[in-house]
Amino acid sequence: MIMSTGRPTRLAVLALALAALPAAAQVTLYGTLANFDVVNDTGSPVHGLEIEFHGASNIYSYYNSNRYGAPQVVPFPNGGGVYVRWMSPYDANRGIFVTATPAATKPTVLTGHQCIIGTQGYATSGCEHFGISVVGNASRTIYRWLIADPANPGKLIPRNSTVAIPAPIWSVQPPARPADPPIVQADVDPPVPPAPAKRFGDAQWMKTYKTENRRQVILEELVADDPVVPEDPAEIETEWELLQNDAADIGGGGKRKRKRGALGGGNKAVVRRFELYKFTGTYDPITNQAICLDGLCNAPDPTEVGDFIGAQNAAANLNGPDFYPVTVTIAGDGQVEDSARAIRCPGTCSLNVKAGDPITLTARNGKGTFSGWTGPCAGSNSLTCTFTVNSDAPITATFKSSYKLVLKTNGSGTASSNPAGSTFLQGTPVTVTANPAAGATWKGWTGGGCSGLSLSCTVTINADTTLTANFR
Repeated sequence: MIMSTGRPTRLAVLALALAALPAAAQVTLYGTLANFDVVNDTGSPVHGLEIEFHGASNIYSYYNSNRYGAPQVVPFPNGGGVYVRWMSPYDANRGIFVTATPAATKPTVLTGHQCIIGTQGYATSGCEHFGISVVGNASRTIYRWLIADPANPGKLIPRNSTVAIPAPIWSVQPPARPADPPIVQADVDPPVPPAPAKRFGDAQWMKTYKTENRRQVILEELVADDPVVPEDPAEIETEWELLQNDAADIGGGGKRKRKRGALGGGNKAVVRRFELYKFTGTYDPITNQAICLDGLCNAPDPTEVGDFIGAQNAAANLNGPDFYPVTVTIAGDGQVEDSARAIRCPGTCSLNVKAGDPITLTARNGKGTFSGWTGPCAGSNSLTCTFTVNSDAPITATFKSSYKLVLKTNGSGTASSNPAGSTFLQGTPVTVTANPAAGATWKGWTGGGCSGLSLSCTVTINADTTLTANFR
């Protein structure tokens, strides 16, 4: 059983997965477990998600732009792996879990960022975006939705059925001749059904898209609708493949789907998108083996392809440099430092950071007030940002200045502002209103960008501003 906890502090870190590969290959892998969308097709609300990793225990970052925030990482009692759990807080006074992923009413292929908190349609989409950073390929990965334990209020338990999102396992083989490009390989194993089970687990259809890139790919690009991610019909690598676990497959690889090939033409990255759909055809009543209308399960009939389950976007960058530049640009009046003070801006400054190393940047207000980051720190308004360097990292820190607003009157009347005050942050819209005295005539505004005879005027404060309300 799993104890529910409150929402941890958000890190605003996009997660990535690094596979243990031969050093000579000089390969950095992104997204093997880091960037996946999953649909709640259980038919009822759930209160979190659990990932069970076997053979991989070094978890160092995770994705938390979902309704659950940061996850718990819990080692197996006897070692050999970890659980990563995103969970809803529990309100003991009301006796409810306060956060839930609703059931998807009609799952469709996900586009853009609709599974990420704060985006249009997210609240009712019935899907979530999760990610995790783990060193080394896991020997086995299991996903489960978490639901309320009916016997223990305030506790969550895994749902009996697993979430059918297979995790690709990446590897790189040296070429036969040193001058040739290396062979990049991705293996996808069908999900293992929970016990007790028939000989075959539930089947699902997988469609694979593939592209190669002249440049390396960064993790932030591995989202649906980004130009880097292949989704065009012309980029389909395999139209349809059936994934189904076979308990009698002693070697463990008979049902594995393998994608491999040499990276050609001087390209620097391979990107694959794995889309998963439910199998809605016929099963053998005894073994549960899928029986397809084509006899081979190579080309599904439309009646055999069901709802969208989820997708993994994965990339492999080759010949990555040992160091990447972290370049900070200051917009406005402020300063940024790293923890070792090797970066000390204003202006623009840069530091080469070893691939895989973390860096912490701290914004310090000058005459301006810090208002946000771009780049790996985007989305955070915290003065401090920490991220792992695995690509070029251009970052802008923006500071906004404060300016004075002076309201004057000429004649009988008053003038006021909303919001009230005399000093405002750069870019703040302020509405000023003239209030003529009894018997006075309103003549209009002068100065500061307001004109005409309207009693109210809205001005955006980007410099010291003086406005005069004129009465007669």
